[in-house]
Amino acid sequence: MATMRDIAAAAGVSLKTVSRVQNDDPHVLPATRMRVEATMRELSYVPNALATTFRSGRSPVVGVAVPDIVDPFFAAIVNAVEEAALAEDLSTLVTSLGHDPARERQALESVLRRQLSGLVVAPTTTDHAYLKPWAERIPIAFVDRAPGRLVADSFTQDDRGGARLATAHLLGHGHRRLGFLGDSLALPTVAERLEGYREALAEAGVPFDPELVALEAATRPGAAAALERLRSPALGVTAVFSSDARCTMAAVPALTADPIALAAFGDFPLADSLTPSITVIAQDPAELGRLAAARLFERSAHPGRRLRRRTVLPVTLVERDSCRVGVGTV
Repeated sequence: MATMRDIAAAAGVSLKTVSRVQNDDPHVLPATRMRVEATMRELSYVPNALATTFRSGRSPVVGVAVPDIVDPFFAAIVNAVEEAALAEDLSTLVTSLGHDPARERQALESVLRRQLSGLVVAPTTTDHAYLKPWAERIPIAFVDRAPGRLVADSFTQDDRGGARLATAHLLGHGHRRLGFLGDSLALPTVAERLEGYREALAEAGVPFDPELVALEAATRPGAAAALERLRSPALGVTAVFSSDARCTMAAVPALTADPIALAAFGDFPLADSLTPSITVIAQDPAELGRLAAARLFERSAHPGRRLRRRTVLPVTLVERDSCRVGVGTV
């Protein structure tokens, strides 16, 4: 197998020049670059990724950290980053953070110690000051949730606007007692969607009732208990806005047994095949992953650029049958 030293000797250049060509250094003369690349092809040269790691201090690997790699939303992000990395001849290291915020720092720092070329992370905490030393060394891009106490690139969806759109849609069907189903307000996405829910109520002249906010609904028992409380005669809820796909999926058994008007944030597999099919705010997690990966590659190519940007992607309402449950009786 040919080595860089073999390429240098055959092309009549220094070892350093071969290294510069391999690393796409713009200061190599075009004629020299062409001669070195032609020699690489003739000798079937394969770059040594391990040697590249030693020289640059970074491995040819992009890290991806998400709360749950099985969750369809986060799986789509991971797949998009993997495809983008493969196109750049990079490998991908994927890790699951879990849903316990206390795990995040240990999990991320364990991955970062592997000298990654970049990291895409969907965080679970709201304080990322601990990542500042790492962010000074490698590009880090946040997806789904923006970082807290850290200046970094982020790619999120319009959480507040989507929640406002879904709630307004249910109000448009004549409902006035609307419940809010969510996981925890410690999650920025849930907090933002609650604000969108409240804004839609205010715009329609419907008073906000904190009793209609049901949290801890990301498990089947939690979702069933939340729906039972919301539908009690004392509260009289006739429609529910579910603030994320985990809560919606957890609520499916209870909703199937006893349907109620519903609009949910986040699509998921078979949501359109249930009875009734679920009206959702559709996101594009794959686009989040693609954009985040592209930003990492851009940062690596131009490390001197200091400005970090927050990108918010639009969402859309996909109307199905669940929002029409009970219409005509409310």
